[in-house]
Amino acid sequence: MEEDPRSAMMIVEMLRAVWPRGLLITQAQHVPDAAQELVDHGATCVLLDLPRDRSTPLDALEQLSAAGPSTPIIVLSEYRDDDLGVEAVRLGAQDYLLAAEVTPATLGRAVSYAVERKRSEVELARQALHDPLTGLPNRALFLDRLSVALDRSRRTGAAVCLLFLDVDTFKEVNDTLGHAAGDLLLTVLADRFRGLLRPMDTAARFGGDEFTFLFEGLDSEREAMLIAERISHSASLPLALGDDETSVAVSIGISMVTDPASSVEEVIRNADAAMYQAKELGGSRFELFDDRSRRRTATVTSLEGSLRAALDHGQLRVHYQPRVSINGDTGLVGFEALVRWQHPERGLISPSEFLPLAEETGLIVPIGEWVIEEALEQVRRWRQSRPGMTISVNVASRQLATPDLVANLERALHTAGADPGVLWLEVTEDTVQENPVVVASALAGLHGLGVNLALDDFGVGHTSLQSLRELPVNMIKIHQSFIAALDAEPDDSALVGALVELGHALGLTVIAEGVETDVQLAHLRELGCDGAQGFLFSQPVPEDGVHELLVSR
Repeated sequence: MEEDPRSAMMIVEMLRAVWPRGLLITQAQHVPDAAQELVDHGATCVLLDLPRDRSTPLDALEQLSAAGPSTPIIVLSEYRDDDLGVEAVRLGAQDYLLAAEVTPATLGRAVSYAVERKRSEVELARQALHDPLTGLPNRALFLDRLSVALDRSRRTGAAVCLLFLDVDTFKEVNDTLGHAAGDLLLTVLADRFRGLLRPMDTAARFGGDEFTFLFEGLDSEREAMLIAERISHSASLPLALGDDETSVAVSIGISMVTDPASSVEEVIRNADAAMYQAKELGGSRFELFDDRSRRRTATVTSLEGSLRAALDHGQLRVHYQPRVSINGDTGLVGFEALVRWQHPERGLISPSEFLPLAEETGLIVPIGEWVIEEALEQVRRWRQSRPGMTISVNVASRQLATPDLVANLERALHTAGADPGVLWLEVTEDTVQENPVVVASALAGLHGLGVNLALDDFGVGHTSLQSLRELPVNMIKIHQSFIAALDAEPDDSALVGALVELGHALGLTVIAEGVETDVQLAHLRELGCDGAQGFLFSQPVPEDGVHELLVSR
């Protein structure tokens, strides 16, 4: 953009000296004309001349950047002003050149560099806002577009509709065909979803096997349900995953925004609640957010608030279940710390009711840190009379993904004055399979501290022998379903025996979970199992019940 025709002609001549062919140059004398040209036709690069007499010389730069956010802009100035140059670059210019010093070579080089720099910037921005696996917008970009759509709805009254989709059978595909097949499944679904959208619609990978869809201007709930039906049908079509062919079912929640004051969080929560309602009704269907969904959302929201208050007001408790050695005389060797919620009105709330919510909301991280701190303080006291006592604590996937996990644990050990060897951290086999790279890295860091690591619920997942050898674990805990079968299905003892032998072959301690009968205990002893846990020895007990167990065992 150049107001002076003579100066514009000189710049054109310089550019043609560098690129004699294939160059299309458009000149605009005024900012509105230049901005409209960018909107209508775009440009490879913009050369913006700043006149000396303009009181706000960078206004034009801001307007052109807004009109062509992915177009590089080079500022040409008639006078040297380093502060102005710095400000121009801060506002988005790729370069700042003094017009009197420009030559064809320097201008050509500046344009080439500006185009490449801008291309890199745009690609980095795209990567930051798109899912690397599917190429769809990620959670951050989707939330931003939803926020813009809600703002537009408040001004114009246009309808906004959100669909929240979860793949019902994704875990089964991952477990049976492997994570590579699971990734391929997500990319195939993403491609199908793209093909169903209008240019103004948005489909995003919200996280894991969850997808979200944003639609504006729908005429009715019926139209939203027809779209959900098309998406569901598209997902259910057979798809090839390498040498295997499979099909999947999806559950979809629909939220039509009827209140212009609705927040982004509320709209997401409503669609999520409707999706869970679809799952509760058997899955492979879609549900519209209604009074039933609203009641569920209210319950979950209330429970989340209460759980936050429970953490702040000391309503959480730690109960302890003993772990015993059985490869000789039965002897107490340690305890597993299990969190409980002592609600002021509802009494003791089952972990199955609040731990999934804690995991979903991220509250599992501070709760987990608190449990570890409590457990370390308790084991320090126990070891004064029973030096060999150890303590086990479960670690959730959200905790393992926390960057400061190792640092926080090291601080907790130091505060409690506890040796790292007294602590066992337990990770389920499912957790390892959900995100093997992140989990392996976290376990390596924890192992470096000197704490012991156990693979919990062993046998129900699909951990390969190679993965088991590579994980820095010291113990496997056989899932209670195998132990329960020892009473009714004696043949299952061979399977349990194989698990015990596998653990020992890898140099691991083997513990049986859920031991409830003397028959089970006898089988486990014959099979050479090292230790056991279960109601046969004791239910989880509060802190004041541990003393009796320490004395009696």
